[in-house]
Amino acid sequence: MYASRVRTSLRGWGGVGAMAVLCALALAFVLLLPRTQTPDGEGRAGQKAATGSQARADGCVDSEAQNRTLSPSGADGPTIGAIKSRTGARRKLVVGVDQNSYHWGYRNPNTKGAELEGFDIDLVHKIAEDILGDPDAVQFKAIPTSQRIRAVKDGRVDMVVRTMTITCRRLDDVAFSAPYFKTGQQVLAPTSSSIRGYNDTLAHKRICTASGSTAYSKLKADRDKGTLPASTDISTTVPNQLDCLVRLQLGEVDAVVTDGALAASQAAQDPTVQLKGEAFTTEYYGVAMKKDATDLVRRVNRILVDYRAHGWQASYDTWLSATLGKDSGPSKPPAPQYLRTS
Repeated sequence: MYASRVRTSLRGWGGVGAMAVLCALALAFVLLLPRTQTPDGEGRAGQKAATGSQARADGCVDSEAQNRTLSPSGADGPTIGAIKSRTGARRKLVVGVDQNSYHWGYRNPNTKGAELEGFDIDLVHKIAEDILGDPDAVQFKAIPTSQRIRAVKDGRVDMVVRTMTITCRRLDDVAFSAPYFKTGQQVLAPTSSSIRGYNDTLAHKRICTASGSTAYSKLKADRDKGTLPASTDISTTVPNQLDCLVRLQLGEVDAVVTDGALAASQAAQDPTVQLKGEAFTTEYYGVAMKKDATDLVRRVNRILVDYRAHGWQASYDTWLSATLGKDSGPSKPPAPQYLRTS
């Protein structure tokens, strides 16, 4: 796609060939970043998120949250106008992404300039091309999992494209596009582990999740209601999902719970771990934007209409078919519904 032409100011590591360096860096973030997280950031919001089909006072349930978005439109508005009015080197779309998720948002050390590439990155370029006429008119900002919502609300980014699940709780803080990917939570553990999936084999096991993730919300809710063994230790949370893989490699936890799409990519980086059992939730990724950026939400939804028909499959084939399988059907989101009116 556009990855071969991307050059950004960020520098980092990732991938199979640089796993030793990557793990060392990620471990440093594990040890340092939790102390700097703000208590009112995504970590707090995510951990209080509704799970499953639990209804809220406003009628929102997570199984239908992906439908609470605006109808598509190509019209410019104040948010898009402000983006277009940027001049010189600042005339770019500012997007929060991951730089450590293999084949999603991943800084490839084997390319000149350690280019950012992956499924999410392809979508970012498509959005920039439509709004600014240049697929490379992007300023990437690496955002930890736990800070995605805060980055949007504080205006540090125009949007976040970072394997972000649409949930009712998150809709209190940000607006989402229509879904662009379907996945579900799965268990990742060493190949030799006795863990067989999301079941009683997690008893007395230490599980790692990312702060503010839907994985943590699901684990806590299920343990509280007794569908997950009470002895399951879910106390280990980290700023970035890749940090969980590092913890697993160091033997500090027994398993990781995360989106199956991400877990499959992590298994591709480390042949000593594998997915255990089937997905036990259904979740949808969306592009997160400010709640009042209605023109931008509508514009992204219009872009997604075209992207699903022309571009989505090619990006899947390039980045994800090797880890998720050649059949992209299970990963395709349903036909979008646009139930938000204003």
